[in-house]
Parts: sequence; C-alpha cells; structure tokens
Amino acid sequence: MSTLRTPRPRAALAAVCLSALMLGLEISSIPAILPTLERVFPADFRELQWIMNAYTIAMTTSLMAMGALADRFGRKRIFLAGIAVFGTASLLCGLAASAPVLIAVRFLQGTSGAAMLACQIAVLSHQFRDGRERGTAFGWWGIIFGIGLGFGPLVGGAIVALTTWHWVFLVHAVLAIATAGLAQIGVEESSDPHAVRIDLAGMVTLSVAVFCLVSLITRGEVPSPNRPIALATAVVGALSFAAFVAVESRLARPMFDFRAFRIPRFSGALIGASGMNFSFWPFVIYLPIHFQAGLGLDSVGAGLALLAYTLPTLFAPPLAETLLRRHGPRLVIPLGLFTIGLGFVTMRAAMAVDPASWVALMPGCLLAGTGLGLTNTPVTNTATAALPHDRAGMASGMDMSARMISLAINIALMGVLLVQGVRADLAAQVIPIGRGDLDWLAETIAAGGLPEGIGEATARTALLHGFGWVTLYGALCAWAMAAASLVVLGCRAAPARAGQCA
Repeated sequence: MSTLRTPRPRAALAAVCLSALMLGLEISSIPAILPTLERVFPADFRELQWIMNAYTIAMTTSLMAMGALADRFGRKRIFLAGIAVFGTASLLCGLAASAPVLIAVRFLQGTSGAAMLACQIAVLSHQFRDGRERGTAFGWWGIIFGIGLGFGPLVGGAIVALTTWHWVFLVHAVLAIATAGLAQIGVEESSDPHAVRIDLAGMVTLSVAVFCLVSLITRGEVPSPNRPIALATAVVGALSFAAFVAVESRLARPMFDFRAFRIPRFSGALIGASGMNFSFWPFVIYLPIHFQAGLGLDSVGAGLALLAYTLPTLFAPPLAETLLRRHGPRLVIPLGLFTIGLGFVTMRAAMAVDPASWVALMPGCLLAGTGLGLTNTPVTNTATAALPHDRAGMASGMDMSARMISLAINIALMGVLLVQGVRADLAAQVIPIGRGDLDWLAETIAAGGLPEGIGEATARTALLHGFGWVTLYGALCAWAMAAASLVVLGCRAAPARAGQCA
C-alpha cells in the first residue's frame, strides 16, 4: 500500500504543509501592511525595515541551532514546541501597540519559525523514503510553501481591506492549534542516535556572526574608524565566524559538517538554494512597492498583479520533480536559476517602457516564477538525499540556513540598492536639497511614499530607476549561481580534497 494513502503519513504531511503555509505567509504578507503600520503606530523607515527583517534575521541566526536540537532531542518534540511558540508569538504580534514591541515579538516569531522549518524537511525525509512518494511529499511541501509566499501580499492586503491589520498575525494563532493536532497524530519521532551532545559553541558563534553581518547590511553602514559601532560589529562578526569554522572543523559530529561539501550534489543544491534567495524571494518583498507606488495600484490590485510572479511557483514543482527523476539535478537546478535570471532581465526591460504598465511586467514575472518552481523542491530533495537519513536534521539545517542567510542578506542588499538607485536619479535631476534631505527623500520614495515638495512624476521616475538597479542585480546573481551549480553538479566526489573534481 502507498505510504501516502495511510492516515498517519497523510497527517504528518498535512502538518508539515500547514506549518510551511504559516511560515510563508509571515514572510510575504507583511509588506502589504507596512503602509498601514506606518500610520497606526506611527513607524519610520528604519522601524518598518526591522519589522520585516526581524523575522528573517531571527530565523537565520537560529536555524542551524534548531536543526541540531531536533537531531539531539527529537524532531517531533522540537516541531511541536516550535508550533506552540509560533502561535503564541503570532498572538502577541497581533496585540502589539507599538513598533518596538512588534519588532521584539517578530524576533520570537522568527526563532520559533526556525524550529518548524528545520524539522519540516527532516520529517519528510524520515517518513517518505521511497523515491516517487518522496518526490510527491516534497512537491506538496513546495506547492504549499509557495502558496504562503506567493499569496501572502494578496492575503495581507485583503485582510487589511476587510478587517484590521491585527488579523494578519492573529490568524496564525488559530492555524497553529490545527497544525499541532495534526503533528501530534501523524509525525513519527526521530533523531540522530549519534547526536549525544549539543554543539553550544557552534550555535552561539554562528548566530552572532550572521546577526552581525545582516544587521550591518540592514543599517547600510560601511565599517570605518569614523563609524566605531559599525567597525565593532564587523570585527565581532568576523571573529565569530572564524571561531565557528574552527569549532565545527574539530568536532566528530558537527552541527555544520563542512565535509558534506565534498559531495557535489549537496554543494550544488546549496548553491541553488542560495541562488533563489539572491534573486526571486527577496524581490517579492519589494515588488508590491513597485505595483503600488510606481504603477498606482491599490493593495488588492497589487496582490492580484503579484500572482503572475508567484502562481507559477505552484504549478512548476511537479514538472521539476519529474525532470529531477529523469535527468538529475545537473539539468533542473541550473535551468531553474537561468530562467529566474531571464525573468529579471525581462522585467527590467518592461520597466523601461514609457508609460510604465503592469501588463508589460507580466511576461518577466511569469518567467521568474517558473524558474523558482523548477528550482525550489529539487534543491531540497537533492540536498537531503545526498546525506544519510540519520543526518537529515543537519542536512535540512544547512539547506535552510543557506536559504535564510542569503534571503536576510539580500532583503537588506536589495533595499540598499533600491534606495541608492532612487537617490542617484534624484541627484541627476538636480533636486535643490541638502545631502541629508536627499537621503531621507530617497528612503521615503523607496518605501512607497510621496514626500511633499516633489512632483509625483519625479518620484515615480526615481523609483523606477531604483528598481532597474535591483532587477539587474537579481538577474546577474541568478545567472552566476546557475553557472556555479552547473559546474559543481558536474563534479564527482573527491574524498581526499573537498571541492576538487575527480
């Protein structure tokens, strides 16, 4: 009998998919309500950035630690704990009365989200080992995760239009109860029998290193003697990363096993995971700004237009899994990344059309979404299948860490590029204001605002110029990662020296 036809695996798959839906919604629905939060709190540009980034930074800094805890104490136990805390944090987010409180609770929400995310792939890898059923399970996981990420802006805009912003968060307190019930029924307990100790040093050093890097980029500061805080952050981050490498290289069962990079399929999959988050996913945060501020659509209209970008991610995974089974990851992963890059180039060309139109963006959006759908589940399936089953928690942790680290970094980098592109266009138009005012003006326009004293046409032209920088960056990153994955996946394992083709 097929495993997927028996009650317990179906309940486990439903729990994993429902938790993935919540995670996706909490990443992509928030940009749609940022203008509302700006008014009701009120919140400035930096606080709005932190409302968005607190969640991804917390997930990034704690993901590997959660994977290690799951290997040691049991994936079901950590999964259930993550669901419970995520539901509680979502409730607190919905009750927050100020931006600083919401930012703080978003950190808690992201940390518990990391526990769910680290366990999702480990649970699927443990309970679905047959090739076809494994592909089906990962396919459903990819589709539902894609629904959460893809429909998030539309869901967020619709909730604000029909009720209040609070329900964007409160709905997850309800979903968490259903998810916990399904997980209790369906998820089998599993762990790594060799994980007899907690890699506390690895957890702390990696978390500090990633937090320092992402916070430095988010603030947009270049370390220098004139900026002692930025310089100190950079030094602490560099020392923490060096300590992390030293610690992990000396352990017999490390949390982050660098020896796994000797397996070309694993390394190529992680390049693919990073490639998606250097291009497609961080751009979904900023594309609603283009639709609303650049093209004049309302929040619901922007959410509907964004479906062209995200809907293909739901339909492509089954095709991707078929291509993976027939041709292997060396075809499907580089092909997917190349298609994402092609979509970004097409969107950049559409933004140069005068007058700007959302219709002109649709072909590029469809191409990018299709490329993401071709890449997403094959990357995860390849990474976890490349390592033994008892290291599923570590493999999924490394896979998702590659995703979340690159996502957090590139949300910040794309934000910096957008602001600098807007600023460059304003400076070229010789706007008669001082440097500090020009920086403020660029940040306001990049956030979708229309400051007083500047014409709407001028602001929209500057915004389109900034998006031109961002789409070019996304295209170049996707194509560079496609080339790298093609080379690495064509290598054979070389046990003697990591990363060297035999």
